[in-house]
Amino acid sequence: MPRTADVPGEGATRRILPFAMPGLTLVAALVLWEFLVRYHEVPHYLIPAPSLIASTLVRDFSSLTGSIWFTVQLTMCALGLAIVGGVLIGMCFALSRTVEMSLFPFAVVLQVTPVIAIAPLILIYVRDTFAALLVCAWIVAFFPILSSTVIGLRSADHNLRDLFTLYGATRWQRMRLLLAPSALPYFMAALKIAGGLSLIGAVVAEFVAGAAGQNTGLASRILESSFRNEIPRMFAVLLLVSLLGIAIFLFTSWLSKAVLGHWHESELEREK
Repeated sequence: MPRTADVPGEGATRRILPFAMPGLTLVAALVLWEFLVRYHEVPHYLIPAPSLIASTLVRDFSSLTGSIWFTVQLTMCALGLAIVGGVLIGMCFALSRTVEMSLFPFAVVLQVTPVIAIAPLILIYVRDTFAALLVCAWIVAFFPILSSTVIGLRSADHNLRDLFTLYGATRWQRMRLLLAPSALPYFMAALKIAGGLSLIGAVVAEFVAGAAGQNTGLASRILESSFRNEIPRMFAVLLLVSLLGIAIFLFTSWLSKAVLGHWHESELEREK
């Protein structure tokens, strides 16, 4: 009797299922949504049908491109700063216990303080709107990178640490050949989280800026549509935000697969 892996077409089915099942579920949900709205004759200013949202998105897409680009720029810049800052400070924390005890409380304060509470102050103190929003988004995305980097750098096998000490390895050799590879899986897991958090921080900051009368990205377009009672347009912009978040998640997942797929067990298991 042939093994499961030897059944003809089994490999193709396994490759298709991860994409087919979510797609079919999404299509079924949209069809059900469309049917319920039409059947119950729900007004479009309460809950618009998916078809109306799609047509509104197509009609207004050209006017939304500037807002899309603004939000993408803000999100990517915040994520990049979170990566650089989180990794560098995490390395300092891992190499010096004194530095960690001195600075870690400040990192925790930044993490537990709601960004929507300090965003108005940042908008007052920082004159440039983009820079102020960038600070807000960075605060949200920074802590997962920092904490995961510190944990990963400290998760190296103690026997290997002793071996490096026995052979007289320098601090840079220990970091490059031992600590960094052990921290890489933790960092890639944090990157997936920080990608979504950077978008969340960008949108929250844009909401605050939009409420203050400063037009920025997609979030300000949602506020504008709500003020004008343009509910289909508001749903269309919300769809764009969701698609952007999905794109970030898919990219970070692909990056994790590319970096860890050939040697780390968390990604090797997916190939079975």
